[in-house]
Amino acid sequence: MSVAVLSASGIVYAKFNDVNDGVVTTDVIAPEVAQAGPKPLDGAQDILLVGMDSREDAYGNPLPKEVMDLLHAGVNDGERNTDTMILVHIPVDGRRAVAISFPRDTLVEVAGGFGKHKLNSAFVYKFNDVMKKEKSLPPKQAQEKAKQEGRKNLIATIENLIGKAVTIDKYAEVNLASFYEITKAIGGVEVCLNNPVDEWRSGARFPAGRQSVEGAAALSFVRQRYELPNGDLDRIVRQQVFIGALAHKVLSTGVLTDFGKLNALVEAIKKSVVLSTGWDVTTFAQQMQGLSSGAIDFHTIPTLGLGKFGGADIIKVDPKQVNEFVTALAGDERNKPSSSSAPSSPGTSTVPPKSDTKITVDVRNASGERGLAATVLDTLVGKGFLRGTVGDAPARQRTSTLFHAPGQQADAERVMAELGGEFRLTADSALRPGTVRAVLGEDYPDALARPQAGQAPPVAQGSPATPAGPSNSAPAAPTAPPINADGVTCVN
Repeated sequence: MSVAVLSASGIVYAKFNDVNDGVVTTDVIAPEVAQAGPKPLDGAQDILLVGMDSREDAYGNPLPKEVMDLLHAGVNDGERNTDTMILVHIPVDGRRAVAISFPRDTLVEVAGGFGKHKLNSAFVYKFNDVMKKEKSLPPKQAQEKAKQEGRKNLIATIENLIGKAVTIDKYAEVNLASFYEITKAIGGVEVCLNNPVDEWRSGARFPAGRQSVEGAAALSFVRQRYELPNGDLDRIVRQQVFIGALAHKVLSTGVLTDFGKLNALVEAIKKSVVLSTGWDVTTFAQQMQGLSSGAIDFHTIPTLGLGKFGGADIIKVDPKQVNEFVTALAGDERNKPSSSSAPSSPGTSTVPPKSDTKITVDVRNASGERGLAATVLDTLVGKGFLRGTVGDAPARQRTSTLFHAPGQQADAERVMAELGGEFRLTADSALRPGTVRAVLGEDYPDALARPQAGQAPPVAQGSPATPAGPSNSAPAAPTAPPINADGVTCVN
């Protein structure tokens, strides 16, 4: 038995070293940031995971036509757009990870002096700029330099958006072929759909319910956005549940001890994944061995509704709110205010509730603004409150109210301090101690989620929202649990 274990460990170690030797790397992280800490972890790690809408492999070679047809890749239109951007935060102890998605259509100030544009264009603006300036270089060399600078510009744009909450110290990029290769290698992952799907653009054809997807079907599952109730925001949820299922399978079913699957996984990574220079995969795998399969939670940055910019559809955000949200979820202790700091004004605090104060918050939408309750609850969870339920109030109300258990007004005051604005505080004997119910009325401030006239905000991701119904509709049922890597969550 000892010999078998030692032999297996040696083969696994050798295969991970094989990744280090053969994976494509890009020099986009400053050396002082990219240094790998010794085992155990000596600091939090923040990884930017990017999905590139590219028709090339990791080496820059065009994908064969038969592969393009198989993957329903379509024409080479927008192939430099970064359509998936997820910040993965792994805290100091390496026991739990947080993954935060950034919608591709988020309107941001693009780094490099390019002005305001969609987030998914930060790469391509810098890429095109470098290609124009480097005409003296051979085309292949110029393209590689342009890719590297484009990646740096994307990293800088996201870091500017989230402020000083985190510093990105690792970068991983996948392309259209990556999902195909990796899911084939491990034998597919299990997902679940609320309803059947038949959408020709992405090739997504799935029945309702639980099912396993791999290869071309996996790519269709994560790429579909047409004919989804919330468009690209539902696609973000698809990506989150898929990555959670992928992590669950690798961490809980012994892929790393199945030498056939391990070998196929290593070869898939080398063909289709680009990692930042200095990322020692062997060391990273050892550091992450304490991460259980369910210990990865998925969130999406809070948004302020849909809008138009230069004729294009965009998603509006408040950078300050995004900064507070990411800081609460991923900011390490160096980024949080010390106990001696002056208190923040209402609505500006970034300090989660004290560890010994467990406040569960239910949110009801009485404003008529679609998706508002889920957006607000996600924000509160990001600040450290416990997730309750969301839904619609039976009728619209003008005044926002916080209901609390008798004698527990301090809990409601703490919620009000985080949300900002004025709430009526009311005791409710039906509520258990430690629970606050927020009813968002028509007077709820614009600071978090009120859209422009005639525009409904996108549904917040991480927990499905119930659309606003008629004023006489019954209260909504509790929502599904937040998305994580523990089990299978059914989605649109």
